[in-house]
Amino acid sequence: MNKPGITIDIPGFGKLQINAILSDYTGTLSFGGKLSPGVKDRLLRLAQQVDIHVVTADSFGTAEKELEGLPLICRKLTGSGEDAQKQRYAMELNPRCLASFGNGVNDRLHMKLVKEAGGLTIAVDNGEGCAHEALRHANIFVAGAVSALDLLLEPIRLRATLRF
Repeated sequence: MNKPGITIDIPGFGKLQINAILSDYTGTLSFGGKLSPGVKDRLLRLAQQVDIHVVTADSFGTAEKELEGLPLICRKLTGSGEDAQKQRYAMELNPRCLASFGNGVNDRLHMKLVKEAGGLTIAVDNGEGCAHEALRHANIFVAGAVSALDLLLEPIRLRATLRF
């Protein structure tokens, strides 16, 4: 990784050093299988600062096509145990330096891992709902993918939300 990352010191919360994003796709970055308006631009901007990994069960079968050409890694999960697969993926990326985005029950384990390691977890309702299990392991809940990604583009917003 030769990217600068995102660093912010939050009073009472601690210092965050984000070197990568691990995000779900379906219902987190997309709605009805389609990448939500404004998300592509934000992913392009964030990719200049951090590595981006999208790990998804891809319920609509559209993730690879919708994310094509973006500077990120898209991994489509196969078989059972999607939650454990996402958790293993997060372990490989150094969870302490991750920003983790999700909305589903299958996001709960990677979000829990990242939160416990001191990384950042954001539960996102992008119009398809957000499971209680994802909310339970989130530092922040945000309505909409654009708002979630904007937290990393303008990290001072994180300070306002997470300080104590």
